[in-house]
Amino acid sequence: MTPAIFGLAGTTLSANERAFFAEADPVGYILFGRNCESREQLRALTDDLRAIHGRERLIVSIDQEGGRVRRMKPPVWLDHPPGAAYAALYDIAPITAIEAARTGAELIGRELAEMGITVDYHPPLDLPQPGAHDVIGDRALGTEPMQVAALGRAILDGLAAAGVVGCIKHMPGHGRSTADTHKEMPTVTVSAAELERDLEPFRTLSAAPLGMTGHLLFTAWDADNPATVSPTVIGEIIRGRIGFGGLLLTDDIDMEALAGTVPERAERALAAGCDVVLNCWAKMDEMQAIAARCGALTPAARQRLDAVHAAMAAPADSVELAELLAKRDALLAVASAVA
Repeated sequence: MTPAIFGLAGTTLSANERAFFAEADPVGYILFGRNCESREQLRALTDDLRAIHGRERLIVSIDQEGGRVRRMKPPVWLDHPPGAAYAALYDIAPITAIEAARTGAELIGRELAEMGITVDYHPPLDLPQPGAHDVIGDRALGTEPMQVAALGRAILDGLAAAGVVGCIKHMPGHGRSTADTHKEMPTVTVSAAELERDLEPFRTLSAAPLGMTGHLLFTAWDADNPATVSPTVIGEIIRGRIGFGGLLLTDDIDMEALAGTVPERAERALAAGCDVVLNCWAKMDEMQAIAARCGALTPAARQRLDAVHAAMAAPADSVELAELLAKRDALLAVASAVA
């Protein structure tokens, strides 16, 4: 099994993609807006991916947080608010905010599950700092570790209620980023003592089965390598101080925060201790090179992947989306009523 999650070029699989995926047997797939045209089309696409592998439990993933980070968009799919909406409610009524976040996540999860999607790269547990780049911005669940962990837990629970696995991100923290990692590598120069606070939400939710790195350089931990390709950050910080024991994915290795060719980045990330590389842009030559150069999934990573598969449980009951939508919006309306 190739230790990669690959993107798809369009709304259906090409013959080349089908043949390559059957041979390479990647850990899974990631979907973007370019892959999501209609309900019937998207469900057929995810069914097609499963047919290649001959198994139901397969990572078919997406970024569906709400707000500006959503791949399945209205009017075909429901609208979802950003994390800032739940953070604002938490300031007024914490318990209500936690229930709103859980309900909102279950609503997202039920929609994803209908489309055959099993993993959502949600929630972000990053603590934004004053003056940081807006790459996190209104995606954040707050600025206090306890609040972010509480809302993050609610999101994981809501997704799980729909049979979808959430993914905590971006370890060891993206809140101090001074740049957009899609375009360049941010350097964080604060002390190790100051960075301890950024780890707290991740430490609280370290039992999650799935997590993602961030492409930032933390000079206090490793002055030469960004987190995704740093054995020190992955081994001592993510696996050590955070205590994360789940399947560790890279953020998209196509991002320009990382140096070298995409296959070289993949090799470095796996050598540093990541379990799986996330390669989003569906460029066949790069996917083929990753499969050729990166070997097979390690036995330890396979055990972690098995735990992710085990968490893809079908929901115990059926709930109408309209019912969840009404409940979420009623809970969020508390903030407006108080204001």
